[in-house]
Amino acid sequence: MPNISDRFVRSEILRLLPYHVPPSSGMIKLDAMENPYSLPDVLRKEIAQLVAAITTNRYPDSSCASLKAILCETMEVPSEMDIILGNGSDEIIQIIALSLAKPGAILMSIEPSFIMFRMIAAYTNMKYVGIPLRANFELDLDFMLEAILKHQPAVIFIAYPNNPTGNLFDVEAVSRIIESAPGVVVIDEAYHAFADSSFIGKLSEYPNLLLMRTLSKLGLAGLRLGFLVGRTEWLMQLEKIRLPYNIGILTQVVAKKILQHPDILQDQVQAIKAERVAMNRNLNVLDGVEAFPSDANFILFRIRKASKIFSGLKQRNILIKNLDGSHPLLKNCLRVTIGTPDENRQFLRALQECIMKVGN
Repeated sequence: MPNISDRFVRSEILRLLPYHVPPSSGMIKLDAMENPYSLPDVLRKEIAQLVAAITTNRYPDSSCASLKAILCETMEVPSEMDIILGNGSDEIIQIIALSLAKPGAILMSIEPSFIMFRMIAAYTNMKYVGIPLRANFELDLDFMLEAILKHQPAVIFIAYPNNPTGNLFDVEAVSRIIESAPGVVVIDEAYHAFADSSFIGKLSEYPNLLLMRTLSKLGLAGLRLGFLVGRTEWLMQLEKIRLPYNIGILTQVVAKKILQHPDILQDQVQAIKAERVAMNRNLNVLDGVEAFPSDANFILFRIRKASKIFSGLKQRNILIKNLDGSHPLLKNCLRVTIGTPDENRQFLRALQECIMKVGN
């Protein structure tokens, strides 16, 4: 007998697979672009005191006014711009898609990139058009401009730096895309802290430009806090889609406290960037490994028999991301998040063991 859900759930949802998060208990976890460093004990104690005083029986501030204020100050949001908050950047993507999902509307992105662009297009019944990158992971600008002219997308998402490739695209090329787009262009700067470039200063130049960021990569992944920066005329429409009380009181209180100490987060960012340089150098000296340059907190690398290497690492309690088979450009590719110096040493030692074993 067929399931009753099959009669009523949309066909495109029935065809989807759920987003898979692998179990990681007991593993050195280098698969999800998380900051590996904890907060200082003094700050953790202060947070504990704040949490103890929270009135969990009351709804949180739906406007998140004080959290928005400190975010704007810390992230140097231009004074003429507004922000909207989401439960991570995933909810921001969903809010944008829901607001633009007219019949036949198209969501466009590049490939390979953040998988949620494609998935949320399906969730919201938008048509998805993915534009492949060049073999060197750079934008194919001419092809993309032709696709924009042909498909007239309502929204284009561009990750900057891109995930999973880790690279920044040419600023002039991205600017041409923004200028050519008939609808809105969203620059996803989830990894902005680890890069030396941002489009935040371009917001006043382009009326169709929005900028998305998250605090997850900075070390607050557990709080699930993302935000979108843009002109009021855009954000006032998106606010209509945002669910009330989408940012819980724990997130609001803890995030505000941590953002009062931006030096702590910045010190951790610098440590990760230094380890990124060392990791890239150490990967590239290994036999048969090609590590690609990265402006994020992870490194994509290509290696022979990548899936076997991935399984060997798991057997040694090292969890990274297997991208082999996910896209033609990512054949034999794995992605490793930058961890602590000790975690990185253990990963490299295990990787070398796997290379020797697979080679035999």
